[in-house]
Amino acid sequence: MRKFNKLVLNEWLKLSKKRTFFIAYGLLILLPLLLGYIVHTVAGESYASPSAFTAEMLLPTQVGQILTIMVIIGTAGIVAKEHSQGTIKFLLIRARSRSAILASKYVTVLLYGLSLTMVAVAATFLAGMLWFGGSGGDTGITDILTSLLYTCVYMIVYATLAFMLGTLTISTGVTIGATMFAITIDRMVLPREFYKYVLFPNLNLSAYEGGGAPIPGMTLGFSIMMLAVYMLLFLLAGFAVFRRRDVA
Repeated sequence: MRKFNKLVLNEWLKLSKKRTFFIAYGLLILLPLLLGYIVHTVAGESYASPSAFTAEMLLPTQVGQILTIMVIIGTAGIVAKEHSQGTIKFLLIRARSRSAILASKYVTVLLYGLSLTMVAVAATFLAGMLWFGGSGGDTGITDILTSLLYTCVYMIVYATLAFMLGTLTISTGVTIGATMFAITIDRMVLPREFYKYVLFPNLNLSAYEGGGAPIPGMTLGFSIMMLAVYMLLFLLAGFAVFRRRDVA
């Protein structure tokens, strides 16, 4: 376990040395402040409390989507750049299994996403306090945590998809392009029975709020099951290819 932790630490250090590493944190601090200012200026009574603003902004359709994009851009090259720079050869000659090396990279992706999420939550709540007062309304911590859960699921699934694409294609550009394309079409709904088995309509679990559903007949449990299946397939595909790829 200590050796694996060291692998994760090394991956985190490599990630943090990127010139764009702190840009994502800065954007996730400034964006809620800007959105809060715009809403406060245009419609100051839109939110009764900081909690209401935070719960709304953290949804996958709001700041949560920007958070996901930041995670994808920041980690898309975590595998691909090792190949393009030739450092993958030196990484694989160490006394570590390929599975452990790839797993450490995936854990680093999740930790990066988690750290950005915590920054986004803090910044959004502080923006809410700044622009919409300190109390009031019926929205509480449960609503914030629910929105946060929806966004975490959305972010982790997309991060896993990007991780798989980066492992399969060993191209940062293709990984970012393909995942961004997926994000742009994931709100599309096809009125066909087969479409409920596709990844996209299952991603935004907040669609089930108030008894709704992305497609009639779908349930929250069904979407969770489908997301688990897709996550498993993404990881199996990535690990299978990485373990067999010739890097000589």
